[in-house]
Amino acid sequence: MAREFGRAQRVAQEIQKEIAIILHREIKDPRVKMATVSGVEVSRDLAYAKVFVTFLNITDQENETEMVKNGIKVLNGDMAKHIRSLLGKAMRLRIVPELTFFYDNSLVEGMRMSNLVSNVIRDDEKRRHTAKDKERK
Repeated sequence: MAREFGRAQRVAQEIQKEIAIILHREIKDPRVKMATVSGVEVSRDLAYAKVFVTFLNITDQENETEMVKNGIKVLNGDMAKHIRSLLGKAMRLRIVPELTFFYDNSLVEGMRMSNLVSNVIRDDEKRRHTAKDKERK
């Protein structure tokens, strides 16, 4: 029977946890202060890792894309090297993966879909009430 979780998946989970701690405790840059690690994908040889992040402090919808681009640019710049070195100190790995950060918009999309469903339900309730009112008259 094959293992349920391979080494790459276990390492990815540990990297996700460690990077989340590093971003929370070590990184003081306001552009990435509220970054949350939503997932990590590691290559089979553990040499490369895709880190998916979400920014929780984005409230202005107009500047959202600009703030996301700046945050990802900052993370993929020199900060990736710094996070990688801190990750190497925190984890005992022969090879510390090269980190590449990507924006994960699943949280934003989930909220948008939830709002759409809520609006449809509310509109449906209004139609039902108006239809009942018309039947009574």
